[in-house]
Formats: sequence, C-alpha cells, structure tokens
Amino acid sequence: MTRKVSVRLYNLSFMDNQTAEAVLVPVSSKEFPSSCGQLFGDYFAAKRGSFRKNDLIDARARRLFETTAFACEHNAYPFQIPLEGRSGPWVRADGHTLLMLSSYDYLGLIGDPRVDGAAADAIAKYGTGTGGVRLLTGSTDLHHQMESEIAAFKGTEAAITFSSGYLANIAVIASLFGPSDRVIADSLSHRSLMDACRLAGVQVQRFQHNDAASLRQELENGAPANRTLIVSDGVFSMDGDICRLPELVELKKEFGAFLLIDESHASGMLGAHGRGTDEHYGIDTAEVDIWTGSLAKAIPSNGGFVAVTQEMAIYLQHAAAPFIFSAALCPAAVAAVRACLSILASEPERVCRLRRNADMLRNGLQSLGYNTGLSETGVIPVMLRDEIETGLLARRLRDHKILATPVLFPAVAQGAPRLRLCVTAAHSHSDLEYALDAFGKLASGA
Repeated sequence: MTRKVSVRLYNLSFMDNQTAEAVLVPVSSKEFPSSCGQLFGDYFAAKRGSFRKNDLIDARARRLFETTAFACEHNAYPFQIPLEGRSGPWVRADGHTLLMLSSYDYLGLIGDPRVDGAAADAIAKYGTGTGGVRLLTGSTDLHHQMESEIAAFKGTEAAITFSSGYLANIAVIASLFGPSDRVIADSLSHRSLMDACRLAGVQVQRFQHNDAASLRQELENGAPANRTLIVSDGVFSMDGDICRLPELVELKKEFGAFLLIDESHASGMLGAHGRGTDEHYGIDTAEVDIWTGSLAKAIPSNGGFVAVTQEMAIYLQHAAAPFIFSAALCPAAVAAVRACLSILASEPERVCRLRRNADMLRNGLQSLGYNTGLSETGVIPVMLRDEIETGLLARRLRDHKILATPVLFPAVAQGAPRLRLCVTAAHSHSDLEYALDAFGKLASGA
C-alpha cells in the first residue's frame, strides 16, 4: 500500500510554504546507500544548524537543508551516486548495474581504448601534471597542438583552453567587458555566463528565450553602453533546444553588437561532423565573434575552450585571469582531447547515431504521454509538476535499473523541475527500448 505523510513544502514548485499531502510510493527491496544520504554520515539524524541571518551559513540555506533531509529520510536523495567504474551506457553504482541516462558522453567515447591509450602515453611522457599555470611553466607542446586542432575543428584562426568550460566563459567575458558595456543574454543562458557578467560588473539585460523580437526590443532599449555583447547557448543545457543563430547574427550586424555562442552541448551534437551550431545552420564561423565550449562532454576529458581570432587569443593569453592564475590542464586530459577530435573527424557516423537515438527516445516518451519540453537534440527533459514528484520518479527509475538525475530550482525556474535525460551514441536500440519500457510501467502505475 502507498502511504500518505503530511510534509511541509518549502518553496517547492506551486505549493510554496503550504502543508500538502505527498503520496510516497514505498521503495523496493533494492538498496541504494546514496539515496539514504550515506554520504552525509549521521548529520541529518543529529541536531542541525539554525541558519540564522548572521550565521556563516545563513537563512538562505534553510530550504536546501530541509529538502535534502526530507529526500534522505524517504530514501530518495537523487544526487552524487558514486560510480564504481567508468561511465558508459551501463554503469556500476551503489552496488547495482544501471542504464545511464544522464551522462554528457554524447559520442560514447568514454573508455575508447584509443582515448585511454593516448592519455596513458601522455602520463608516461609528461607525468600527471605540468607544475604551473599556462602563462608560465604549465604549457607543453601537447597544449599548443591541442589548441591548433580545436581551432581547425571550429574553423577559427586560434583557440585558447582553460581548466573548465565554466572558467572559459568567466575568462573571456571578464577580461573583455566592464561596467561601461552591456550583455544581452538569452533568458536560458548557462549559469557560467551570468556569473561571468557579475564578475565583470557589466550591465545585463535578458531577452525572452529564442525570441528575436524580444532581443530587438532589448537592443533598442536599456541604459547607454559603450559596447553590446549578445550571449546565447548553442544547445540549451536544460531544455535541449537550439538557439536561432541566423536571427542572432542578423540582429548583431544590424545593431553593431558582438556575439558569443557557448557550444558546450552543441559540440559533437550538431552538424554533420559535430562541429556545432554554425555547421548545423550552414553559417560561416566568422559570423560569431566568440565561440566557447566544454572539453568534458562530447569530448570526454576536462577543460574548456575559447575559439577566436589570433589577435583575440594573444590578448586572452596575457589578460584572462584563469589562464594566468589557474593550473594548466594535465597532459593526460590534453592527449584525450586530441584523440577524441581525431576520432570524431574519422567517425562522423557517431553524430548520426546520437541523433537517431535521441529521436527514438524523445518520440517514445512523447507516445507514452511524457512532456519532453522544447527538446530537439540529445538533451531530453521530462517535464514534471513539482520537485517531490521529480525526485521520487528518479528514485523509482533506480528500482528499474535506470540512472536519471533530476534538475531542480535554482538550476531551473521554480515550477519547472524535470528529469534531464541525455542520450549517447553508445546506447543501443535495446537500451532505449528498455528505458521506454520502464517509463511505460511507471506511467501506468506499475
């Protein structure tokens, strides 16, 4: 039998600060230590912090701790499940073998022996680290070769790399723009882009998601600014849709603005050869002033890149704080990036397979009555009504041997929680049939 418990929903979706009846389906006999919050020891069983406004962890944290405690109490904490080996279509985690449906390994290259071999060879030759930052003693010939290959992949004169995609966005915006400038960003742009704007002290305006008319209105209005930068993701990380690049380029030219596109989820995902949003639309790479992206998603390594003109790369090498004050990418990661770029160039069919798999899962979910939001790529949200429902669905999926992670506020807007599914080229037809069968059972109440 199901059981009903009275719970306090603190700022959860549409029932903020109201007592509601939440139906909790009892978990199966399968044990997932991470779901009970084993990571936190006995913290939630003991007396917890007061979170007063003058405490180091202040009142803003109260909701986080209350919802985490609630999830652990009901064996439904959905995050930080420890993998016990490499990621892939199937993983070993918490003592169980699970179908992975939330990995960024879009091209299925994690564990490819060519990538692993290149990384191992780099360690044998260069060691595990470089001993410095890029500007000083942290650059190797591998770094320079990798950056030349990224530039060739993206079709720009040059590229510069950082230790994460997050830092790549921080670096380029904070080193180029300041309080006298403005950034006009798509309302669903990645958090790293917004944090970069805060660090730069630049004026920020937001336009409605993928809405050219809204962007035009923002361009025509707002406080006076020296320069204007338009910012958008190529593929939006939480919704899986694609930016309207032709319209962004047109408005950029009309208003004399600059344009930055974050390709973190578009690289390896879009275009016949996985080169990204420009290839998807058949637009010259030079139409965009700044391309940024991740080296830890379709390319399963570490780091981030900025692909720009040679002049811009030289400037960033000497002016971008993360290049000057943060440790260089380790040689193994650099070698892995190079190997992945080589594989993608010779095996573009991985991109086609990713697209077919995404269409199969998305269409299948829709036929079962699930709302997949705006998705048109391998990022497929399953839109739900409230956070408790979302967390419980993720937990029930684990009982069906499926690992799918929820995305909750503040990563997405309040009232718009979801499971974020990610398809890869490594998923087989039978893998996706298995997933759809499980979602079908849950939709029917089984």
